[in-house]
Amino acid sequence: MLILRMGGLVAVFLTPGLTLGLFLLCILLSLYKSGGGLIMRTEASSYTENATDSVDCWLRGTPQLPAFTKRGDYIIGGVFPMHYYMKTVKKNYSSLPEPLKCIGSMDTRELRFSRAMAFAIDEINNSSDLLPGVTLGYKIHDSCSSPPMAVQVAFQFTNDPLSMYKNTKVCSQSGRVLAVIGDSGSTQSISISRIIGPFDIPQVSHFATCACLSDKTQYPTFFRTIPSDQFQALALAKLVKHFGWTWIGTVQSNSDYGNNGMASFLRAAQNEGICVEYSESFNRNDPQSKIQQVAEVIRRFMHSLF
Repeated sequence: MLILRMGGLVAVFLTPGLTLGLFLLCILLSLYKSGGGLIMRTEASSYTENATDSVDCWLRGTPQLPAFTKRGDYIIGGVFPMHYYMKTVKKNYSSLPEPLKCIGSMDTRELRFSRAMAFAIDEINNSSDLLPGVTLGYKIHDSCSSPPMAVQVAFQFTNDPLSMYKNTKVCSQSGRVLAVIGDSGSTQSISISRIIGPFDIPQVSHFATCACLSDKTQYPTFFRTIPSDQFQALALAKLVKHFGWTWIGTVQSNSDYGNNGMASFLRAAQNEGICVEYSESFNRNDPQSKIQQVAEVIRRFMHSLF
């Protein structure tokens, strides 16, 4: 019997500094037009006020401060799950909810990824050949491995960080970032892409592998530097067949990454003539009873073999 955990398997290893640096460069160079130079996308169009009235605009909620930030002529956004969890708060709707907050231990790998992004931008700024006369900045946020936090950060990327605008006919978008690097998780990347995609903000992920993200009709501005799970699923099915395992069980993480990846594997396994007895899923935030339920399914199946 073989237990495959699609939610934790990594198929390709990348050098974060080189990968992020090259794709940041590609994004920036793509903004050149023949003879036109860089197009300022972070500045909103100017508006002429023909009336005396104005519009007051507020950002809802408490803005999340970036984990790392640097000023520049053009700002690149970054989202990395540097913490494993987000604090769960029960809302009673009798008072304002607490701001979102990351808790738990820190993922040192994601911290290194975030610093690799900062290093790549510093290297571009220090080069006399790349983007002369232009300084890049960054705003790198922690998504806490949580879609709600990723959504809030995505909204901040599309708006000015100031909490209020006044004396304008419309709400400005002058704080919009030029591009976004991240997230490592597929679910967070999906959440971010659905928000920044309509604003034509390109997003490059170094670790989100869900095959669903290859759908350009839904995620037209999403790109990545790692193959999708479709290739991983095909390779796993052939690996199982190679070892002669014809009767297996599967366990995956209950996320877009795990569920979509396992669905691709199950289709590939069926084509290879492999029988799948069960397919269970759980999330690391699930209660102990749910994890015990999955373990009991595995235990009953093992008992039936002997």
